[in-house]
This record gives sequence, structure tokens and C-alpha cells, in this order.
Amino acid sequence: MAQALALIVDDEPDILELLEITLSRMNIASKPAQDLAEAKQLLKLHTFDICLTDLQLPDGNGLDLVKHIQKHCPSLPTAVITAFGSMEAAIQALKLGAFDFVSKPVDLKSLKSLVTSAIKINDTVEPVDRRSREELLGDSVIMANVRSKIAKLARSQAPIYISGESGTGKELVAKLIHAKGPRSHQAFVPINCGAIPHELMESEFFGHKKGSFTGAIADKPGLFQTASGGTLFLDEIADLPLHMQVKLLRAIQEKSIRPIGSDAELAIDVRVLSATHKDLAKLVEQGDFRQDLFYRINVIELGLPALRERTEDIKQLADHVLKKLNAEHNNTSANLTDNALKALTQYSFPGNVRELENILERAFTLCENGLIHQPDLQLPDNTQDTSNQANEAKHTLQKTAPPTNEAPLEDYLGTLEKEAITKALEKTRWNKTAAAKELGITFRALRYRLKKLGLDD
Repeated sequence: MAQALALIVDDEPDILELLEITLSRMNIASKPAQDLAEAKQLLKLHTFDICLTDLQLPDGNGLDLVKHIQKHCPSLPTAVITAFGSMEAAIQALKLGAFDFVSKPVDLKSLKSLVTSAIKINDTVEPVDRRSREELLGDSVIMANVRSKIAKLARSQAPIYISGESGTGKELVAKLIHAKGPRSHQAFVPINCGAIPHELMESEFFGHKKGSFTGAIADKPGLFQTASGGTLFLDEIADLPLHMQVKLLRAIQEKSIRPIGSDAELAIDVRVLSATHKDLAKLVEQGDFRQDLFYRINVIELGLPALRERTEDIKQLADHVLKKLNAEHNNTSANLTDNALKALTQYSFPGNVRELENILERAFTLCENGLIHQPDLQLPDNTQDTSNQANEAKHTLQKTAPPTNEAPLEDYLGTLEKEAITKALEKTRWNKTAAAKELGITFRALRYRLKKLGLDD
């Protein structure tokens, strides 16, 4: 295996020497540069495995170098060395595509851990499979985009905020980001922040020392220590009380924790992913969630679509769920009838993929002769339509004269919906993006309804 090569950029000779010695002890060769111009020249001449750069350089700054590397050497992991307290600059570097950051004075243990993780990204001996199509199902464009983002985010150590409604698969996505990254061989530790009693929260997160409080009969490591070297997933982070938000912010920024009853700080090497189904930005406005913590965990946001926004994936998801159910019940197998599948594609799924799984599991039990019909699904009657416009059509129907006997209810609603969509298209001069915004639905939902109503020519 060829020796790894690092580009180290700093205008302080002492720092360059420290980095060079540290890397050589890890069997990593290095090329030093004292400014931006010299670094760019070395990038043209050599193929590097990692770049370590100071933020303050004589002819620019490390952020300029991060941008340059992202454009010309996008597979090169870059870490920035920041002055103590310059967290905003570190976050900006992460947003621009930096792999990670390390603060001055440089902690050699943290530096070695960072370098080891970075080198693993482009490991050709044990390459990580970054494809996730088999785990995160869906052939829709919107899901292809999500999978593409997961592959990219797995290469970084930036904190990721996963947003989306309940049941959209936030924990699954967090696991994939972990599994496709350089920390995949270490622990993935999920925490449901809403399930831990407030009085036990600090002990659960950071651990405690024996005798530090009544009942502390032995030293206990916290979840940050359990996840050391790996990933900590903070699910439902919006449920954290304010006093814990302060302590969490400090742990993330300083990359260290202090167990209850301890006098010493413990350095931590953990990647933090977080998620909630609530609107965190709104909670910040209301004063229920700290703005500085939101800013820190939301370096990059990954939004997950609701199932009603990707109805074309329902058949594939349903087939997958039924395949699992059939495998679990060796003597039983079941399949969806056409009318059942049609009902599923017209249902709004407020509970998203999790609700689809529950519906199919119930239908699997209720069906006869291995065929799941529409009645077996037991779908609520008032949520069959998939768009806001269809719901408006229902509301209009209640205030207007009932349809004639010649026009069934479904046809009548379809006519109202068709008129509303046509009106929106005409108003926006057939600009579909603008029309979707006018109707209050997503662009993909509009395309789906145009196709269903025969207006997609």
C-alpha cells in the first residue's frame, strides 16, 4: 500500500513542524505550504490524501482554499485549523465542504483521530459502498436526490440536521450516513431525546462518577462516550429542555464533556446527527429552542419528503413490505389487488412510510386467499385525496348543489380539481413551478395530478 500524502498549510513554522512530525509518526508523508498560492501550486503537482489548513493565511484564508479544493479536487478531504473561539468560521468551512475542523491549541489525539477518519474516505483497500438504493427505496427523482445527498454527506464530519414528518425514515437515513462514512466500523448510538426523564438527562448524555449523587453506586459512561469514534444520533432534539441545550452546545463546540462529579474534561470524538418532526426554526422564534444550538447542529439540513410527495414509490415500498411479511410467515403469502394499490396511491398517508407498513401488516392479517383487496386496507374515508386542491374541492362541494345522478362523486371532484389546476396554469401562463406554488402543492404533486387528469401534454 502506497504511503499517504498530506498537504499542510500554515504560515507558522512551529505549527508546520508539529503537524509534519505528528503525521510522520502515523506513516503519512507531508508537503508544507506557507500561503494560499504555494498550496494551490502543490495541488497541481501532487495527489494528496488529506489537506490540513490554517484559517488565517498571508494571501487569503483557509476558506478560499476549501472552495478551491471543492472545485478542483472534490474528493480530497480538507480540515481547517481554527483559532480558539472562532466557531463561526469553522461552521462556515463545514458548509463550504470541509471534512472537519480542529481548534488551536491543537490536541494531538483529536488530530490523529481526524486524520485517520479522513484517510479512510478514499481507502482503496476497504472501500465503503456509498450506494443506498437497496436500503432507501424509491425510484422517484426526489428519492434519487436524497440518496445522492447521503453519499455526499457521508464523506464529511459536518453536523447534519435531518428534517421531515413523522414516519419518513429519519433514523434510517441517519444510519445510512453513518454506514457510508469513515466511522462505519464504530458505534451508531441513537437517542430519543423525548424519552429520557429530564432529571436523568445529564447523566445519560455525559455519564457520572461514583458517589456524585444519591444512587450513583458506580462510575457510568454516558452516551457520548459510548459513541466514541462513531456517530451520535439525537432524535427528537426539539424535546430537549433548555438547560440541556446549553450543555449539549458546549459539548459539540468544545468536543469535550465533563461527567457529573468529575473535575476533568474528557475529549470526545463523535459525529453528531440530529432530527425532529417539529419546525425547529419556529421553536427558535418562540424562544423554546436556542438559536446558537440550532445554528450549530444545522450546518447542513437534509429534508426528507412526505410519502404523498412521491406516490410513484408506493408500489415498490408496498411490494417490499409484503415480501418481508411473506418471508416471516412461511405458510402464508399475500399480494395487492389493483383496486387496493389504487386506493393506496390515492391515500394521503399522514403517517408516511411507517403508516404504510402498519396498514399492510394489518391487511396481511385480514385478507383471505392471499389477496389484499381495498376493504382489507381499512383506510380512513376522509383522506383519500392526495393534494390540498382536492381537499378544497370537497369543501366547495359541501357549499354548492350536490352533483346530478349522472355524475358520480369521484368524477365531480375530479372536474373541480381539473378546473382549479387549469385556472392556476392559465394564471401563471402555464409555468408549472409557479402554478404548483399558486395551488399550495409541490411541483412533483402537480406533475402527478396533471398526468392523472390527462393534462400533461
